[in-house]
Amino acid sequence: MVFLTAVAMAFFAANSVLARLALRAEEIDAGSFTAVRILSGALVLALLIGARVTRTFASIKQHGSWYASLALFAYATAFSYAYLSLDAGAGALILFALVQTTMIGTGMVRGERPGWPEWSGLILAMGGLACLVSPGLDAQPVQGAILMSVSGIAWGAYSLAGREASSAMIATAGNFVRAVPMAIVVLLVVWSTGRAQMSLTGLGLAIASGGISSGLGYTIWYMALDGLSATRAAIVQLTVPLIAAGGGVVFIGEAMSWRLAIASIAILGGVTLALLGKPNVPGKR
Repeated sequence: MVFLTAVAMAFFAANSVLARLALRAEEIDAGSFTAVRILSGALVLALLIGARVTRTFASIKQHGSWYASLALFAYATAFSYAYLSLDAGAGALILFALVQTTMIGTGMVRGERPGWPEWSGLILAMGGLACLVSPGLDAQPVQGAILMSVSGIAWGAYSLAGREASSAMIATAGNFVRAVPMAIVVLLVVWSTGRAQMSLTGLGLAIASGGISSGLGYTIWYMALDGLSATRAAIVQLTVPLIAAGGGVVFIGEAMSWRLAIASIAILGGVTLALLGKPNVPGKR
């Protein structure tokens, strides 16, 4: 479970970097990025499943759910458009704050009772995240903040839906395939209004984001969710901004700062503290 969770978080971080590279450099518009991301994710997963069990798109759609696919589409679309106006740091804080609220709140409604290790770990990790992104916490556009809030709620809902999946890859594929018509509608609207823009670099980044970081990453996440309570699943995702920042240091040559070091200790310490607590999940673990 720990290994799968760590791999999923690495994919999520890579996905954030790919999206930021594509959208901030204006290599592709937000609508096209979202559509290509979903289409490529559906294609890659369908091919992988077809190689194993010879399933068609029609049979794949029998798995997953419309609820999860709508949450996936809402998350991806709102995320792309929000980052057109939000600073990266503020966007991350809004996104993960809403993910925590959605997942932990739903878990408590369903009977989970987080203990002091979970609450203490959440507070410590959220403090580390705030420290990490604080240079970007100036006043943000209201529209962008609302869109990122929608994205966070939708991602929390999508993650919770994954805890009910019997087969991670097939359920993820079903969700992506169900989202394909929605993606096509977005693509048609963007291109018909003349707002589309797409370079080969932007197309490549969107395909990598959809086919690898999203399609495979979300499959691994669904596998990991089987061993996590809603509270713990929410808290471990606070490592994503940290991993993305660390990737910038290693792969892009960004400077290692004291702020990053302190945030790393707080976030990793908080997540560890939360995972060490004894879970109280009715009917699970």
